[in-house]
Amino acid sequence: QEPVEVTTDTEPQNSDDIHPPTIQAEVQIDKPTEEPVVVIPKAKPNLPYPSRLQKEKLREKDDILAAKFMEIFRDLHFELSFADALIHMPKFGPMFKKLLNNKDKLIELTKMPLNENCSDVVLKKLPEKLGDPGRFLISCDFTGFDNCLALADLGASINLMPLSIWKKLRLPTLNDTKMVLELADRTISKPTGMAENVFVKVGKFYFPADFVILDFVADPRVPLILGRPFLSTA
Repeated sequence: QEPVEVTTDTEPQNSDDIHPPTIQAEVQIDKPTEEPVVVIPKAKPNLPYPSRLQKEKLREKDDILAAKFMEIFRDLHFELSFADALIHMPKFGPMFKKLLNNKDKLIELTKMPLNENCSDVVLKKLPEKLGDPGRFLISCDFTGFDNCLALADLGASINLMPLSIWKKLRLPTLNDTKMVLELADRTISKPTGMAENVFVKVGKFYFPADFVILDFVADPRVPLILGRPFLSTA
């Protein structure tokens, strides 16, 4: 018999199925370095008047001390007679003795002179308060127009006459004027003209006055207005 060779056929392994051995290695990852944080302190604003703040603080301290002093002072109680108080005040002792021995001088010190106003108040000799006299009216007379009342207005700088009164008095011709009047109700009016050297009779005297003639409905009881120029002249 011939020898029989026994062989085991094995298929060659694929290179893809062969995995190399894995080796775990720790790899250090470089972290980004953090920059140090610098804290900048906030700048304090400078006071414009530092001495004023110090004075206010000192004043507050003084007020607190004064309040504490008043609290302590209210809690204090003294049982001391006037004679014992004089003993503790030797400097004032001779003065009190002189005052007690010389009573006339003590009475003179108690007297207080009063002026005229104070004495009138004490003695109740004040003048009686009168009522409001009302409007300041002046009785004026013109030729052909008697018993005419005029209002004396210290706030007016002109003498005002209505156009109707000027026609009744038959005064000379009017002079042109560029004056513009602002009335009490804020309306603007342009005068008709200016009557100069008009004689106004007050009592027994005649006074020359310049009147601004304005066309408006006047009060028949008091048609004229006399301002400061007439009052300073009369």
